[in-house]
Amino acid sequence: MPFIYMKSIVICFSLQLLFSLFVHGLPGSIVETLPGFEGVLPFKLETGYVRVNASELFYLFVESQGKPLEDPLLVYLVGGPGCSALTGFFFQVGPLIFNTTDYLGGLPELLYNPYSWTKTASIIFIDYPVSTGYSYATRSEGYHMTDTASAKLVHQFLRKWLIDHPKFTKIPFFVASDTYAGIITPIVAKEIFDGNEAGLQPHINLKGFVSGSPHTDTALEHNSRVPLAYRLALISRSLYESAKNSCKGNYVDVDPSNAPCLEDLEKINQCITQINKENILDPKCVRLSPNSNNEEQSRRFLKANSQRFPVLSSKIQDYWCQNFEYVLVDVWANDERVRDALHVRRGTVTTWYTCNSFLQDVLYTYNVFTAVDYYQNLTRKGLQILIYSGDHDMVVPYISTEKWINSLNITVDTDWRPWFVQGQVAGYTVKYSNYGFRLTFATLKVTEPSALNIILVLFLGRSKVEANDMIDLCTYRGPVTLLLSTRLDGVITCLKGGSIIIHCKWQVSKVVDGVKNCPSLVKTILGQPEKA
Repeated sequence: MPFIYMKSIVICFSLQLLFSLFVHGLPGSIVETLPGFEGVLPFKLETGYVRVNASELFYLFVESQGKPLEDPLLVYLVGGPGCSALTGFFFQVGPLIFNTTDYLGGLPELLYNPYSWTKTASIIFIDYPVSTGYSYATRSEGYHMTDTASAKLVHQFLRKWLIDHPKFTKIPFFVASDTYAGIITPIVAKEIFDGNEAGLQPHINLKGFVSGSPHTDTALEHNSRVPLAYRLALISRSLYESAKNSCKGNYVDVDPSNAPCLEDLEKINQCITQINKENILDPKCVRLSPNSNNEEQSRRFLKANSQRFPVLSSKIQDYWCQNFEYVLVDVWANDERVRDALHVRRGTVTTWYTCNSFLQDVLYTYNVFTAVDYYQNLTRKGLQILIYSGDHDMVVPYISTEKWINSLNITVDTDWRPWFVQGQVAGYTVKYSNYGFRLTFATLKVTEPSALNIILVLFLGRSKVEANDMIDLCTYRGPVTLLLSTRLDGVITCLKGGSIIIHCKWQVSKVVDGVKNCPSLVKTILGQPEKA
């Protein structure tokens, strides 16, 4: 039986290799329509594969809906490891979302996302490493991966992708990522710099990177969860003080003989075990789908909770869970019509998974536990970096991110202050600089859907944005004109020192040198405005 099993694997790999040899080198395919979306897509979508050694990496590429030959090019790396690019495409920064409100079974409906980052930049979404999404390997060794190997894989992918897309080689390039991919991102940046210095072609015009709630230092993040639990009123002061004294600030890998510390940590765990660690304000939901790798557990759970999952029942729970969307993307991505529309190679991936737990638990070797040294080296490279953290995220606490940023010993350029979306505080930010290196750290509330789009626009420093892209924070000094919708008509001007003023919030009037010709200053958003 083992011999037959191994023989079938060899045959499978051989067929995949032959097919890959046949199609390799073909350019990506343009996708004009997608099952579930009514009409022609309002953006340019390309899908395809790039071969890197034994890996066939699937990608989706969305051209900027602004000026694609001028707007920045981003590669978006989803966390996990092993979570599909479609999660970034649908749930984070991409141009489409699922209609979770009216789902009654069958193929899910897709809606246009007005807050997509593709309004500001062109984005490559990659299924990496192999065994993620629609990516596959032509040899068995291609399925085994590490943190450093993943970074090298992404770097090689980018060089090859740019060979096939030469018109994007000159424009500014940024790496974007979230959660676990945060530890990969600075390593990818190092690989790009090393490759450029070695003369690899095409040259990658790396300008910086953006990372959301980035996993950066394992021990620091774990040790920051207890202080954050206290700050968020999840544990009492007395319990926090007791744990701090008994554990001496070290809450991981505790000495088994330290009974008081272990007892305190057990009490803390009882307080937070039923909390959604990714955002404590959201309901705690079991992240399962019809095609979970934990198949038997998924079947039992879904059968026992059919009313909670729209795939099995038209009744949707009163409270929102991310699971609803995970189930929808699972159904959508495993539909043959969808695979054909995306030009997924037939016979290469039997089942698409949102996140591949077999890769996470078996195939993947975690060999980087802190990326702070990579950041330290990058402070001499003149990059522009944005790090943003959810202010209620306990997986990667914002206080741990603050700590490692402060350990870089870079100068505070603009001190801690609020930033705004549509007149409301959306979070807080602080800026650092060091001989051309610029780092912005921002906390982010998750209640405003446009906030992620706004934060990217702020970071990239666009001089003009389209309707509804409300900005209340300067990323550079000098005037910036915002042409807003009629309900928010006005112009915001950045003054020296980063102060912001809004000139007139009523009907359209003439724009002259970035300042509306109107009778009075309506509102000061941040700081004391200097005389213009």
